[in-house]
Amino acid sequence: MTPDDTPHHCNLTTQTLVASVLPPILIIELILGVPGNVIALLVFSKTLRTRRANVMFLFNLVLSDFLLLVSLPFRIDNFVREESWIFGDAWCRINLFMLSVNRSASIAFMTAVAVDRYFKVVHPHHKINHISIKQAGGVACFIWAVVISLRIPLLNEKLLKTEKNISLCRSFSNYEKTSLGIKLHNAVFVLEFFLPLLLLIFCSVSIACILRTRQMDKNKKGKRAIWTVLVIVVIFVLCFFPGIATGLTALYLKSLGNEYCKAYTFTSQLFAMSIAFTYLNSALDPVIYCFSSSVFRNYLKSAVNRTGIMELQLSRRGSMRSGTD
Repeated sequence: MTPDDTPHHCNLTTQTLVASVLPPILIIELILGVPGNVIALLVFSKTLRTRRANVMFLFNLVLSDFLLLVSLPFRIDNFVREESWIFGDAWCRINLFMLSVNRSASIAFMTAVAVDRYFKVVHPHHKINHISIKQAGGVACFIWAVVISLRIPLLNEKLLKTEKNISLCRSFSNYEKTSLGIKLHNAVFVLEFFLPLLLLIFCSVSIACILRTRQMDKNKKGKRAIWTVLVIVVIFVLCFFPGIATGLTALYLKSLGNEYCKAYTFTSQLFAMSIAFTYLNSALDPVIYCFSSSVFRNYLKSAVNRTGIMELQLSRRGSMRSGTD
C-alpha cells in the first residue's frame, strides 16, 4: 500500500522501532501457528473427499496460512537485520506477493465459511447447501484465481529500494510516482477489508435474528453456527483492522505535505508493525476450525483423551466416516 501521487516526498528511512519490536512477536506467532495448521492440514486432507463444502473452504484456509508460514522466516530475518534485505529483488517481490495473497485468501475463505453457515441456518433448503465436494473445489479454485490475479502486479513492481546502502523490501513505501499496479494493490487492500466485513456482519445478524425468530437460540447446531460467525468476525477485525486504520491514516498524512513528514513516518512504522496482527491470523485460524468442524474438534479431543488427563466425549457428527460437518 502506498500514498497517492503528490508534489511532496518524504525521505525513505529504515524503521528502527519496527526492527526492534517485530522479530520476537513474529517468532512467537510462527511457533504457535505451525502446529495448529499442520494438524488441521492432516485432518482436513484425510476427510476432504467425503465431506461437504465447509471442509473444502477450511482446507484452503489452511493452505493460505501455509503461504504465510513459508514467507515468515524471511520477514523475521529482514527485521533482525534492521530491514536490510539480503535475498535479492526477485525474492523480495515473491515474498511480498505471498504475504498479500495470504491476506486476501484468508479473508476470502473466512468469508466463505461464514456464508456457508449463513445458508445452512437461514436458508436450510437452498440448493447451495447441497453442492458437491467437486463443485466446492471449483469455487475454491475460482477464489484462488481471483486472489492471485489481483496480486500479480506486485511481481512486476520494483519493490526493493536502496537507502544509505541498505536494501529495503517493502510494498508500503514512499513512491514519488505511484504506478497503476501499486494503485490496484492499494485499492484491493482497502476493499477486501470493508466489503467482507459488511458481509460478515450481515451473516451474523441474519443468523442471530433467524435463530430468535424460529426459537432455535437453544439449539446446539444453531448456537454453534452463530458462534462460528462471531469468532470469524472477531479474528477478522483483530487481525486486519490495524493495518487498514494505520495505512489509511498514513495516506492522509502524506497528502498533507512535507510538514507532516514526521507524523507520516511514525504512522508508517505503526502500519509496518500491523503486520504482526496480520500474521497472527495464521495462529488464530485453528480457533475457527474448532468451532466450524466437528472432525477437527474430535481430533483434538482424542489427543486429550490419549493423555489420560481427562475423558472428553466425541461427537458422532465428527466421525471420519460421516458425511456432515
